[in-house]
Amino acid sequence: MKVTECMTGEVRFASPDDTIQQAAQAMAAGDIGMLPVGEGERLVGAITDRDIAIRAVGDGKGCDAKVREVMSAEVLYCYDDQEVDEVLANMGDQQLRRLPVLNRDKRLVGILSLADCTGGRTAPQAGDALHQIARPGGQHSQAPH
Repeated sequence: MKVTECMTGEVRFASPDDTIQQAAQAMAAGDIGMLPVGEGERLVGAITDRDIAIRAVGDGKGCDAKVREVMSAEVLYCYDDQEVDEVLANMGDQQLRRLPVLNRDKRLVGILSLADCTGGRTAPQAGDALHQIARPGGQHSQAPH
């Protein structure tokens, strides 16, 4: 199964100059936990609900702090024509619950989350990925070092 067959195609964006309050409101309105951050047509980062909680609120930043202050600038992504099994294995290795999906022209076309892959043929691979993601630590851990 290809990523395009199970990804969420409707994508909301944040700007690096948006406030974290605006990002949180967009997440609440869309019932989502991650927004890709774009500048022009370029993907420059991602912000998650966890980034807001740990990097913003946890560090005492106010709701007017800019997305660029707390976003993750290193964004891993997948392509819409990749096999879901391959992407889920990578998500488990990298301990990521969501990935932006690009087409081969490097344009954002969707988001792939574990929840998108929990039904049908991809359910066992999604379970394996979740097992890997749930490991403590990892390179994307936000725990104090």
